[in-house]
Amino acid sequence: MNNSVSNTARLLGAGLRALLVLTLITGVLYPLVVTGIAQGLFNDKANGSEVRADGRVVGSSLIGQSYNLPLKEGEETPAPDLKWFQGRPQNGLGTNSVNTQYKLILSGATNRSGDNEELDQWVKDAQAAVVKDNSVPGHAVKPSDVPADAVTSSGSGLDPNISPQYADLQVRRVAEKNGLSVAEVGKLVDEHTEGRTLGFMGEPRVNVLELNTALKGLAAKS
Repeated sequence: MNNSVSNTARLLGAGLRALLVLTLITGVLYPLVVTGIAQGLFNDKANGSEVRADGRVVGSSLIGQSYNLPLKEGEETPAPDLKWFQGRPQNGLGTNSVNTQYKLILSGATNRSGDNEELDQWVKDAQAAVVKDNSVPGHAVKPSDVPADAVTSSGSGLDPNISPQYADLQVRRVAEKNGLSVAEVGKLVDEHTEGRTLGFMGEPRVNVLELNTALKGLAAKS
């Protein structure tokens, strides 16, 4: 009887010591080491890839933003603010119907097939809007000029990047709206065009938030 109680107490003591040691290692030391390495070697990524302007955080380079005019009375969908470069459509974003007290960022795709009539109409409407918005005096945009990413949302609905082709398509409109030359805005796009990762992964891209942040600075100087 005494041996049984003694063995049980010994096992419980050993288990408790193991729990305390493992808690210290995996719950305290390991997180501190990983956090220290992340902050030391990958500070920007570890803190959310923040984009700053005028001394404050204006967003993350990993999450797309909308550049719209304030919603007018009677409007259900705000109109785009055409002085800014526009990102990809966000038809994939769902609606928060669970917690309606807060506006949450939701992610998702349309989950519609290529022959879906609603998706087909979205693409046609988006193409017509891109042609209309980006046609300026002396330069008319043709439907065939509109790249795929200008009329389709990404799988997440939150893609922060657009193709260099879509950025170039917007240059004349952005230049006109901001009182800048086409050459100035075109150079800005070139400076913010990233190539394929490691030279072979993905596609060339332009981060819309970073481009618009630079555009704001250029417009302020002029």
